[in-house]
Amino acid sequence: MTYRYLPMTAQDKKEMLQTIGVKSTEELFADIPKAVRFKGNLNIPNELPEPELMKYMHELANKNVNTKEYSSFLGAGVYDHYIPSIVDHVISRSEFYTAYTPYQPEISQGELQAIFEFQTMICELTGMEVANSSMYDGPTALAEAAMLSAGQTKKKKILVSRAVHPEARAVIYTNAKGQNLEVVEIETTNGVTDVEALKKQFDRDTACVVVQYPNFYGQIESLKEIETIVHAEKSMFVVSSNPLALGLLTPPGKLGADIVVGDAQPFGIPAQFGGPHCGYFAVTKKLMRKVPGRLVGQTVDEDGKRGFVLTLQAREQHIRRDKATSNICSNQALNALAASVAMTALGKKGVKEMAQQNLNKAYYAKKVAEAHGLEAAFPGPFFNEFVLKLNKPVAEVNRALLKKGFIGGYDLGKDDPALENHMLVAVTESRTKAEIDQFVEEVGDYNGK
Repeated sequence: MTYRYLPMTAQDKKEMLQTIGVKSTEELFADIPKAVRFKGNLNIPNELPEPELMKYMHELANKNVNTKEYSSFLGAGVYDHYIPSIVDHVISRSEFYTAYTPYQPEISQGELQAIFEFQTMICELTGMEVANSSMYDGPTALAEAAMLSAGQTKKKKILVSRAVHPEARAVIYTNAKGQNLEVVEIETTNGVTDVEALKKQFDRDTACVVVQYPNFYGQIESLKEIETIVHAEKSMFVVSSNPLALGLLTPPGKLGADIVVGDAQPFGIPAQFGGPHCGYFAVTKKLMRKVPGRLVGQTVDEDGKRGFVLTLQAREQHIRRDKATSNICSNQALNALAASVAMTALGKKGVKEMAQQNLNKAYYAKKVAEAHGLEAAFPGPFFNEFVLKLNKPVAEVNRALLKKGFIGGYDLGKDDPALENHMLVAVTESRTKAEIDQFVEEVGDYNGK
């Protein structure tokens, strides 16, 4: 059917009101004080016949800029990556597409196995021992990691690098306020965490140190150096990581991380105007009973056949609320499935090759940019993002790029006044040499005007 919305009739409305024992819709809002109730009519257009409404909505949708028609160099946490065609085929199957969550294992073996495979691949990428069945997104997962650290260590201070995504830092602040925790930001030098500043702020009351790898500016943090500081006082080391980058970089688990989190969006999940996506959460074995969300375990039935079940569910739905490790009681099962299918389709060699292409193309873009007179803000190694200094406002440059068919980089000045006129440029495997060359040429020409 083209039109699937069947509106409620006046008779339907009348019968529903009679069933719940009220005379009008107005009575449903009686408990809301009149002083704060909206009075008058909402400033919205009059209703349209359905065919006209569909046409109008399509016209609005066509005003959106998309990555099918424009070449995107925008990253900052959400990226334009290759998605194997098999991903949509699998996640569109009704048993996955319509399932909410696997409450009954005896009829949810396919869903549970898919989640188990997701957990396994996340562990392999991160170098950790246990991973959960996914979380809402990367920033949510990072905040949960910080809260877990405070609960586990019984300490009250969270140190967060300013090179962590600003939106993720904001979520940490929100969660910390409810737990009466102190959040202290550590300054950066040359685009990476200032280790000396970290040493000054670090003390015995530090629950955890939070860094991003690669960080928000695309730079590679020295995890081993930071880990030595963190574990000197039995604090916890939390690393937020782009999982695709781990196809090349040493996994945080191999460098002493206690908790590794991030967003699985680079694997099989479209940008989708910023979400929904899929967070992952991986820990060492000693923390597996503290993991928020769900864990799927592998077992055998009474006949010895392999089967899958939800296990170690330390959630408020299953235990006393004051003993729960988290109030997150669900997961992004469909997006986790998409990530699992993408990773499986790519395979270990494919993930490594995809990561290598990101690295190579980003370094090529930086080299070409410098040849066009543009200056990179930071000197250190990076993955698929780097920062360019511009002579003009990034918003102005991006408007000019849009006219040329490009989605420009992220305006860092929106989050940090010290980085005004600095553009964060993302280069993924999807970008061709011709696109990179033209993009850099357009930026260089407009910046020099």
